[in-house]
Amino acid sequence: MLRLEGLRKTYPGFSLLVWLEVGAEETLALLGPSGSGKTTLLRLVAGLETPEAGEIWLGDTPLGPLPPEARRVGLVFQDYALFPHLSVYENIAFGLREARWPAQRIRERVAELLEWVRLEAHAQKRPHQLSGGERQRVALARALAAEPRVLLLDEPLGALDLKLRQELLWELRALLRRVRVPALVVTHDQAEAFALADRVAILREGRLVQQGTPEALYRRPKDAWVARFLGQRNLLSPEASRQVGLPERFHLVPPEAIVLGRGEEARVQERLFKGPTVALEFLWRGQRLYWEGPEQGLYPGDRVLLWVDWSRVVGLEEGPGLPVSTE
Repeated sequence: MLRLEGLRKTYPGFSLLVWLEVGAEETLALLGPSGSGKTTLLRLVAGLETPEAGEIWLGDTPLGPLPPEARRVGLVFQDYALFPHLSVYENIAFGLREARWPAQRIRERVAELLEWVRLEAHAQKRPHQLSGGERQRVALARALAAEPRVLLLDEPLGALDLKLRQELLWELRALLRRVRVPALVVTHDQAEAFALADRVAILREGRLVQQGTPEALYRRPKDAWVARFLGQRNLLSPEASRQVGLPERFHLVPPEAIVLGRGEEARVQERLFKGPTVALEFLWRGQRLYWEGPEQGLYPGDRVLLWVDWSRVVGLEEGPGLPVSTE
């Protein structure tokens, strides 16, 4: 297990203070806006930055006194940081040679990793001869080569176009489950975090505001800021809540709470075709509600009956969220 206990790092205008645990075989995604401290936290775990207070524990071992090379941490940078003059094989083998692994063991380990990332046919190519997705696989294989006890990934799919990200997302998910070590994945992309991680921790301005499984976070955000950040569209202000008969506080109307075909009349304001689904925005009781699902044959100006299942509506805290501590 990886534990961060009161880890603190400050810069002019910014302060990071975090308590966090990652299970022995768990993948945890750090999700947050730019400047929230995600990459700083990763660099502290890797030993590339020094905390001003707190400790990092890997099992019963404190990592603070250890230099980066002794921490057995595998790190994948956003730009991959491959050695341009070395082949795919040599990039993967580099750290093993530095660690003085026996030659036969190096050959066996590199061959195993090339098979894992499906690059056996590209072993002698240089990085410039590879596609973006292939370079990403090399970076992952290199990070895994020395059998790290922790895996850190900084925006691992951020440098790829949308099509490649979608293709590699499932491969990366399967690989993370295969290596069975604590993994921290930094991303600003909600869909990526939800797909890759067993749990997600949301950072804002250097503090953890909420953490939990992807489904729990999405369905029950802590407050209005988290709901907005996670892309929830149907957020009622205290005033709007009062107008529809709810207590005067922020409320989230999740998509599953909206039922078409019965209830009160609503008017279609907007329609967005999204391929397998269609997104509709309704005006209902003076409020705009977003709905997404199968084609309904509805267009702006049409009227439809709409019902809200109030038992599914979630009341939210007013503030931006307090730091989350595991103490």
